[in-house]
Amino acid sequence: MLALMNRILDWFRSLFWKEEMELTLVGLQFSGKTTFVNVIASGQFSEDMIPTVGFNMRKITKGNVTIKVWDIGGQPRFRSMWERYCRGVNAIVYMVDAADPEKIEASRNELHNLLDKPQVAGIPVLVLGNKRDLPHALDENGLIERM
Repeated sequence: MLALMNRILDWFRSLFWKEEMELTLVGLQFSGKTTFVNVIASGQFSEDMIPTVGFNMRKITKGNVTIKVWDIGGQPRFRSMWERYCRGVNAIVYMVDAADPEKIEASRNELHNLLDKPQVAGIPVLVLGNKRDLPHALDENGLIERM
C-alpha cells in the first residue's frame, strides 16, 4: 500500500515539476568524458571505449530531470567545435585527467581559451578532475593549483 501511495505522490509531483537542461562536456582526449556519460546514464563502467569522433549527444533522465549531454571529442582537430556546442547550454563540464600530469598544462590552456570566448560568458563551468583513483593522480588542491 505504501509503495502505491509513493507512486501516486511521484506522479502528482511530476505534473507540477519537471526540469530539462542541456550541458556540454569538454576536455582533452582520453580524459574520460564518454565513460563519465555512460556511467551516469547506465550505471555501467567499461574500459573498452573508443575515442569520440566529433560529438555524441545523449539524453539522460533521472526522475523528473532530463539532461541533454553534448559529449565533444577532445582531439586537437575537434577543439574548435567546443565553443559552438557550449553556446546557450545551462552548464559546461570541463573534464581533466588528474592522473596525466603531462597534459595538465595543455588542459589548462584549452580551458582558458574556451573561457575567453564571449559566447560562453555567464555559463556556469564545472572543472571535474577525473581518474583521481589512479596512482599518482593529482589531489584536489594540486589540480586547483595547476589549472
